Amino acid sequence: MRKGFTLIELLVVIAIIAILAAILFPVFGKAREKARQTQCLSNQRQLALAVALYAQDNNEMFPPAITPTTWIASLAVSSKVLKCLDDATSYQTAGTSYIYTGVAGLPLATYNGKIYAVPMNAHIVGFFYNPKAMAKAGITTMPTTWTDFLAMCDKLKAAGIAPFALGSKNQWPAQYWFDYLVSRTAGPDYRTQLMLGKAAYTDPQVGKALETWKMLIDKGYFYKNANAYDWTDAADQVAKGDAAMTLMGTWITGYWDGKGLKAGTDYEFMPFPSIDPAIPMVVHGSIDARTIPADTHNKDGALALLAWFLKPESQAVWAKGQGALAANKNTDPSIYNPVMKEAADYLAKTNFLSGYDLSTTPPMAVGGLNMFALMMNDPSKYQDYMKQTEDVAKQVFKK
Repeated sequence: MRKGFTLIELLVVIAIIAILAAILFPVFGKAREKARQTQCLSNQRQLALAVALYAQDNNEMFPPAITPTTWIASLAVSSKVLKCLDDATSYQTAGTSYIYTGVAGLPLATYNGKIYAVPMNAHIVGFFYNPKAMAKAGITTMPTTWTDFLAMCDKLKAAGIAPFALGSKNQWPAQYWFDYLVSRTAGPDYRTQLMLGKAAYTDPQVGKALETWKMLIDKGYFYKNANAYDWTDAADQVAKGDAAMTLMGTWITGYWDGKGLKAGTDYEFMPFPSIDPAIPMVVHGSIDARTIPADTHNKDGALALLAWFLKPESQAVWAKGQGALAANKNTDPSIYNPVMKEAADYLAKTNFLSGYDLSTTPPMAVGGLNMFALMMNDPSKYQDYMKQTEDVAKQVFKK
């Protein structure tokens, strides 16, 4: 009577099992991946549905974007699709805690004191200039006051160099001029009220900002035909020395680096100067933030991933790849080139406000961006533009 298998029979069985495993395991892996993709699509659908429901309940207006706080709070309250991250402040992973309190100058996305998103990186807007063009005009020290700033512009123009390059073909690059002129003359609090629809575009504060902008245009400080160019065209005009500077975000450094320009030699950074010393300084820009879906099936894994993203060494890789400024102030500053280091230092000591189109509702942003492009086309009609834009605001904010 046979009592067992022979060695050959066992080897044959093992070989068959191995072959089946080799065939089936990839199938199982693909099935798991497909399930994850389905879950991701479901999460995206929930977010899209939340936005649609918000618009349905708010006169077909999409959630505003005053800061990451506002629009995320709108979604969180309206649909409860985002996880509250309050418990993440003490969450530990690999011996490293979340460093929300270490985020310098960047607002957490909070609603009623609860955290719903944390910033990952930021871009700030300022003047990026060609130091060789400045030297050609005899300028070696960058101005910090408005009087000195205008004197610098006169020197540049006398040397045959346009002080400013602006590529407003797609409208949005012009918004930063409005942002800073309002913030520097009327103050950041007024500017926030304007974005919320609680101030009017026909107010004298807006008129003063546009009058100042008109003055700069009328003096011939801008490279001609700004509305014919994109922001990269304006960057090229500065790089070539046809213009001395452009008011743009830190992402311009990545563009110039890709063109072979060297930070500190071919381009430098200068904050927008103070106009009224009594008004507190702010810096405008944009923030990228991360959230966690409320229905995540792996809460601990999601929190661990978020914690990993917030670690200084992870932030360093992310910031370099994005050409951005790390949100975690403990990130090694040696990752930045000299110009980005200046920008990071400025952000660390200056309050932050998002740019115009990220600070109001999308319909209002369209109206405002149109006004900015019109300013570059014919600034003499700025009072008409103020009235037209306020008409848009009345519709958007139901005044």
